[in-house]
Amino acid sequence: MNQRAITLAVVLFVLVVIGMFMFAWLKKSEVHVQESAPVDSTLSETIHSYPEITRIEGKHFFNNGIHTVVGEIVFPTPCDLLDTNATVAESYPEQVTFVFSVINHSETCAQMQTAQRYKISVAASPEASFKAMFQGREVELNLIEALPGETPEDFELFIKG
Repeated sequence: MNQRAITLAVVLFVLVVIGMFMFAWLKKSEVHVQESAPVDSTLSETIHSYPEITRIEGKHFFNNGIHTVVGEIVFPTPCDLLDTNATVAESYPEQVTFVFSVINHSETCAQMQTAQRYKISVAASPEASFKAMFQGREVELNLIEALPGETPEDFELFIKG
């Protein structure tokens, strides 16, 4: 190979690399412009109080003394992360409270409805009663009994039904 062909190949390679960096820089600039949209304070309060969530639905499984409830809750942004817990009152039959709370440390977030799935398991007798708390307030809990042969893992595959 002659000297001229090698020089031409090196120059073309350098130009391609410089073009890639410029393209990445331009795309990064576009993303920063789109993210800088102002957030209304009333919108922020609405995001964090979730007044539209008054009912939680889930599929109830009972196997070997373990109650498992799986489901999903739709939140207004993908930045809302669901945290779940269960408390059991010492009584017979047990009174189980499913506690749902939201973790969101973001200042701004895209307004796009996003479903957050949950799975809560608790040991209790078959006669246990259930209620739900969401963000510190009681909400309606609608439990759908699982069909024979269904498992909590099926929820990942068949969300509707």
